[in-house]
Amino acid sequence: MTEEAQSAAAEGTEQPQIMIQRVYLKDLSFESPNSPQSFTAEWKPEVGVDLNSQARQLNENTFEVVLRLTITAMAEEKTVYLTEVQQAGLFHIANVPKESMGQVLGAFCPNILFPYAREAIDNLVQKGSFPALMLAPVNFDALYAQSAAQQAASGEADSAEKPEQTH
Repeated sequence: MTEEAQSAAAEGTEQPQIMIQRVYLKDLSFESPNSPQSFTAEWKPEVGVDLNSQARQLNENTFEVVLRLTITAMAEEKTVYLTEVQQAGLFHIANVPKESMGQVLGAFCPNILFPYAREAIDNLVQKGSFPALMLAPVNFDALYAQSAAQQAASGEADSAEKPEQTH
């Protein structure tokens, strides 16, 4: 076997690696601006959930992914509670094709972090003396695909507009 063939064979055996190095709480907040009055009202809040994620590369194979969840519970146009969690993780990611990195960082890693964030929120809400809030599972693959489609559409719109703006 030639040296080139051995090199090609070695590259072919390089499997993608995604390993969790650490999961940690980066930021946590809880506000109950209308307590104790909110405890005496009938418990029928409207709960809003806002989530997003960010990723940054720390070195060649280490990435930090931060999943941010903001939960707002409103009753009678007043905020019952507001909680925000930034659940983060350090991931060792190697041998992943560049075209797949967005999916890994934008869907796979947030999917790993979500149960930790959900537990932190549930604990916070209960410590605030409110009923447990069990967030429904999130399909991060679908959210990533939707976000990618929106970016592609806006990119096409931007590129369609740019020639008109330069003439």
